[in-house]
Amino acid sequence: MTDFKEYDQYDGLGLAELVRTRQVSAAEVCEAAVARIERFNPQLNAVVTPLFGLARRSIAQGPPAGAFHGVPFLLKDLLAALAGAPLSFGCRALKDFVPDHDSELVRRFKQAGLMILGKTNTPEFGLVAYTEPELFGPTRNPWDPARTPGGSSGGSAAAVAAGMVPLAGAGDGGGSIRIPAAYCGLFGLKPSRGRNPTGPDFGELWQGAVVEHVLTRTVRDSAAMLDAVSGADAGAPFVIAAPERPYTEEIRREPRRLRIAFNLRSPIETAVHPENEKAVLQTTLMLHRLGHEVEEAAPDLDGSALARSYLTMLYGEVAADLNDLGLLLGRSARPQDVETATWTLGLLGRCESAASMAGARRLWGRAARTMGRFHEIYDLYLTPTTAQPPARIGELKPGPVEAGALKMVNRLRLGSWLRRSGIIERIAFQNMARTPFTQLANFTGQPAMSVPLHWTRDGMPCGVHFMARSGDEATLFRLAAQLEKASPWFHRRPTFC
Repeated sequence: MTDFKEYDQYDGLGLAELVRTRQVSAAEVCEAAVARIERFNPQLNAVVTPLFGLARRSIAQGPPAGAFHGVPFLLKDLLAALAGAPLSFGCRALKDFVPDHDSELVRRFKQAGLMILGKTNTPEFGLVAYTEPELFGPTRNPWDPARTPGGSSGGSAAAVAAGMVPLAGAGDGGGSIRIPAAYCGLFGLKPSRGRNPTGPDFGELWQGAVVEHVLTRTVRDSAAMLDAVSGADAGAPFVIAAPERPYTEEIRREPRRLRIAFNLRSPIETAVHPENEKAVLQTTLMLHRLGHEVEEAAPDLDGSALARSYLTMLYGEVAADLNDLGLLLGRSARPQDVETATWTLGLLGRCESAASMAGARRLWGRAARTMGRFHEIYDLYLTPTTAQPPARIGELKPGPVEAGALKMVNRLRLGSWLRRSGIIERIAFQNMARTPFTQLANFTGQPAMSVPLHWTRDGMPCGVHFMARSGDEATLFRLAAQLEKASPWFHRRPTFC
């Protein structure tokens, strides 16, 4: 096991068992992870803040004997506050910001026995579904380094897919766990709203759209981690019913015969790539063979209106982020503190009315009611995770002409004109056309997962997406374990690694 090539043949629970039974020491596992990061990170740029010394000190002190005792882990460089370690949010103005406390989720990660080896790359404030911040540069997909691993948890996804660590921290406000999972051949669960803690620094995140969890290579690692970290913390804005039994028990239970609706059409009426359609259709055949009832159906929702409501929320939240940035800096935030697109979104947010924000949030509530009625008929809702394969690096960033125009708008403070023109909405819809399926679960607070069941003809992973009733992670985990057994993916590895 001292040979680091053997290290990536285990998932997190597998490594923890080796440490627990003293077949290998936590120090040996740590050094194997460090060696793998040092080997592949220069090409992939997944880890932006190494914390190897911290992990070694943790081993010397003896990590807690939790489910992941002695397992290497990476935190996403967004929201995940670790006392004494930089937390940049992908923003150049915060590159030297160091919190003096742990977030509640990070505290629970540590209590689970994880060894934190560093922080992973993320787009500025987690705003887009690709990971190319100006502060740290682009993260690359291990399956094809010319392509994005997705975002905003792109650094974590690339690190796990490359075998640097078996699991890594992630967050999801519109698909930021599930999109990178789909692009990188990983399992990615977005838990229900309120399942995991957001304190002590945040209550609602993005009007309740955001929830944090992990990206993993196996279903059981995700289940065990949710067992370890879930539950309300002090002052939690959402408290949902505790699971009937541990999720690690659920994955050992066969799912009952499920009624599953599937849909191939984009909710914003944009094109879906044939490979993404094929991934779903092949999955429906597998589900039939496993004894489930599958039929084509979709909830009665106005996808375009929901997409516009998402943009309204995003504009307002970025404006609030810039206000908070000023508090951290001890002065008002300036355009040069952030990327041009970020400042533009904040400018738009200052032009939104309170009525627009409230109206958007009400639309989400109505969508949740619609989905509640839909799930009275269907246990799960199946779609592609993404509508298109991962874009090439740089393809989705504003070009020189667009960037120059945005700078002029920002300089002249033409936010109201820009909002009326609809230019930003058109650009946003062009980007959203690649990933239109995942946001619904963020609006409604439902649990959802991306499962790596298909690879394209050119060798790229292509995930499929399942949504369940609010609070019903158990059904997702049972089905995911069944699918993992029927179509194993753990030993499919990028040729790059």
